[in-house]
Amino acid sequence: MNPSELLRIVDAIHRDKNIDKEVVFAGIEAALVTAAKKHYGEDQEIVIRINRENGTITGTHNGIEMTPEEMAERIGAQTAKQIIIQKIREAERDALYAEYSELRYQLVSGVVHRIDREGATIALSNTEAWLPKSEQIPGQLLHANERIRAIVCEVKKKGTKVYIELSRTRVQFVERLFEQEIPEIADGVIQIRAIAREPGYRTKVAVSSTDPRVDPVGACVGIRGNRIKNIVEELGGERIDIVPYSDDMQKMVPNALQPAEVDEVILCPMLGRAIALVREEQLSMAIGKRGQNVRLASKLCGWDIEIMTQQELDQQIEKALADFTSLEGISEELAERLIGEGFLSYDDLSVIEPTALMTMGNLSEAQVAQIIHQAEQKAEEAEKLAAAEKHQPKPAEHQGAAAAASQQEPTADESARASSS
Repeated sequence: MNPSELLRIVDAIHRDKNIDKEVVFAGIEAALVTAAKKHYGEDQEIVIRINRENGTITGTHNGIEMTPEEMAERIGAQTAKQIIIQKIREAERDALYAEYSELRYQLVSGVVHRIDREGATIALSNTEAWLPKSEQIPGQLLHANERIRAIVCEVKKKGTKVYIELSRTRVQFVERLFEQEIPEIADGVIQIRAIAREPGYRTKVAVSSTDPRVDPVGACVGIRGNRIKNIVEELGGERIDIVPYSDDMQKMVPNALQPAEVDEVILCPMLGRAIALVREEQLSMAIGKRGQNVRLASKLCGWDIEIMTQQELDQQIEKALADFTSLEGISEELAERLIGEGFLSYDDLSVIEPTALMTMGNLSEAQVAQIIHQAEQKAEEAEKLAAAEKHQPKPAEHQGAAAAASQQEPTADESARASSS
């Protein structure tokens, strides 16, 4: 191979494929060694070097220097060319893999190239990526030649190619959009502390500020909602609730349940549960359509949030006291202590840590095992009874009431939307 031509090829590959020149030189050297061993034998010691300055090729066979004529004769030109092409493709794949591995969970922009039932092929700046149907926002239709944004969620080597998978459904996508649209987040003045999302429907974002003069929620919303509007449009109209973050769950739980108003929060650390007490008229809003508001709030806080009215809590306490004292080995005093820790059902009691129950009731290991066994049996019986009742036909008036409630629920959710905005 002509030295000047070799240098020109290396330089072109470096510029066009963004592959380091040393990687290209090393790949060509390895390719020439492989080609030479096809002639001399795999057990032979072959060393080939390319001068990085002038492009000349030198080599040794078992320590003896080969002449240019010998190298040209022993290394088949066609074989060498094929192996060089393969090595360059591998180098290109490795460079692409390294580039997009560093971009994992980062935002990329591309153009929709092809769409089918399984997903869409997205043309990025220097390669193609795959956006599966499962990683697309439900209800949002893609169109050919449309420019979209997504995050890189998976990068894998497949032969001489790199498989890049994108996502628009993960919480990191929302986080990257916030960073791009809200300068205070990119600068670190505002921090995203938690995100809970149901793609295509609703997202809750908890934010805090490192500067007491900056209102984190107001900064994210922007004047007349202009900042959050751009993000909502990117997400196809998905509703976004931005709430202030707090380490104090007494404050965080009501924040997470916004726009519903919470009267009181009872924390049950042993169960990782928070009971949020609300007024009757706030109940449907706190729960949300199909339980979405409380479900997302629970994810945002990392606590299992249960919504109740004061009357419902009083009824559950009364029932739990009667249920627990009916179990052999539980005194009224112990039952009250359990209720005080948030245990309100047989199901709760069946998952208590044995050591915790031993300490609370000054019980032996055998007594605790018996209590938990009884609770498990009662919980199973209650579950079977509930399942049987579920399959019983409802009286006509109950069906009418249920239908009316289901019709009212979207109205409650709409009022929550209005309150949030």
